[in-house]
Amino acid sequence: MSKRILFTGGGSAGHVTVNVALIPKFVDMGWDIKYMGSAQGIEAELIQKLGNVEYLSISTGKLRRYIDRENLKDPFRVIKGVYQAYQLIREMKPNVVFSKGGFVSVPVVLGAWLNRIPVIIHESDITPGLANKISIPFASKICVTFPETKKYIKSDKALHVGAIIREELMHGSSIKGLTLCNFTRNKPVIVCMGGSLGSQRINEILRRNLHHLIDKFQIVHICGKGQIDNSYNIYREYKQFEYVHHELVDILAMSDIVISRAGSNSIFEFLSLKKPMLLIPLSKEASRGDQVLNALSFKSSGYCEILLEENMDDDTFNEAIRNVFDKRYAIIERMESSESTNAVNKVVELITAIAT
Repeated sequence: MSKRILFTGGGSAGHVTVNVALIPKFVDMGWDIKYMGSAQGIEAELIQKLGNVEYLSISTGKLRRYIDRENLKDPFRVIKGVYQAYQLIREMKPNVVFSKGGFVSVPVVLGAWLNRIPVIIHESDITPGLANKISIPFASKICVTFPETKKYIKSDKALHVGAIIREELMHGSSIKGLTLCNFTRNKPVIVCMGGSLGSQRINEILRRNLHHLIDKFQIVHICGKGQIDNSYNIYREYKQFEYVHHELVDILAMSDIVISRAGSNSIFEFLSLKKPMLLIPLSKEASRGDQVLNALSFKSSGYCEILLEENMDDDTFNEAIRNVFDKRYAIIERMESSESTNAVNKVVELITAIAT
């Protein structure tokens, strides 16, 4: 009989992309692959596009850091999710569970632990997220992207593996990207993205400054679900998407610089593609501050420029774009000397060993 693996993780694309990078390896090895997440989350949409993976939905809450009446209901949703996960895992009997984190993963990790199924957790950011903090005591191993993360995990279960990069990212076509966006080779290309859920502040400041940015650049704007503004379609040098899937590899291939939040998965993908970055991390007021730490780590290595959201206005935004573009060749040179960790194979070997 083939081995069986259960993946989990969701709430944002960053909690799914690592799993998407690993799943083809287990397909090739002939494993039975299942994925557990929420019914309506982005993980359902992304995983169901893969094929070869059975998707199982459970009830889940949301780990909010702000006051909301839904916080009163969420503990009951999580308890229901733990029960559902426990029952489903008892029936399917996976050899191992791999969790990428996000609020949906907590019931799955607890359900696996109650069934005595080994759990491997992956943490992308320098500091563990709240879901992973809850899950760490129930895990056999915790894989980390940054070596600094080990000091935040008071356990010998932490293992530095490096960044897990989707292999298909390395096969993008700049010609396909230009054709998709109806761009030319006459102007450099900026790709601006605020994460899978979008960023209203980044969207607003980019659009406010479009009229003079397009004098020098062509701009791809991945703005988030429901955030396209058709009034800006008058600009030929500006192309909007809510979210992109397989087209992203070609869009990034044609890009000269990237403007982005500082989620770990994304910035390591840009690093692997040697794309100079302007990082605008989520502020500590809106998050636990992990993106600021991620951005500072990349800045210290010379891979990016940083613009803190609290310092962002029209002048600082345009100046930061100019700085990254003017320094792009020096940034690329430093990126080319960065070490590759072959993280995908390390994690596959770890999962295989623990499943055995």
